[in-house]
Amino acid sequence: MAGDDSNGLQTGQSGLIVKVPEAETAVRSWRNRLDPSAQAGVPAHVTVLFPFLEEHRIDTGVRTALGEVLGRHRPFEVRFEHCRRFPGVLYLAPDPDTPFRWLTEAIADRWPETPPFGGQFDDVIPHLTIAQGQDDAVLEEVEADLLGRLPVTAQVSSVDLMVHNGTGWQQRVSFPLG
Repeated sequence: MAGDDSNGLQTGQSGLIVKVPEAETAVRSWRNRLDPSAQAGVPAHVTVLFPFLEEHRIDTGVRTALGEVLGRHRPFEVRFEHCRRFPGVLYLAPDPDTPFRWLTEAIADRWPETPPFGGQFDDVIPHLTIAQGQDDAVLEEVEADLLGRLPVTAQVSSVDLMVHNGTGWQQRVSFPLG
């Protein structure tokens, strides 16, 4: 998950992501080297909401509610054609990004105690992180390589609940979109 290396994470911390397996061929080698979340077991993805509830709070009722909230959203196609940057971070920008924003808003509205990224940002920008904590020269090298591997088109049909086990991330359940 973006900005979430294993340092400082606690066992039972959770997040919701959209896996993007179609991007793995293009991004895997870079993510494995330059994105701590990949090293912790998170596949190529766009974060829907992190952090979410602690695992001990995710009971049958929460899972049912997640299924209902996410089931109201239709599957969609997304395309990744361009790299963008945050300070020290290179990511692929999804087009369109609106369906990701809707998913994030729906979960945050239902569980207001879990604002995206802990409320750290005014505008949550959907993205697929490739590299983080790198200087501009490294990001430029990665971006130059990726431009020859894009575009990537993906079908989004589910959202996955991931839980940190103390050393890495594991998928707990996948929720289909309507």
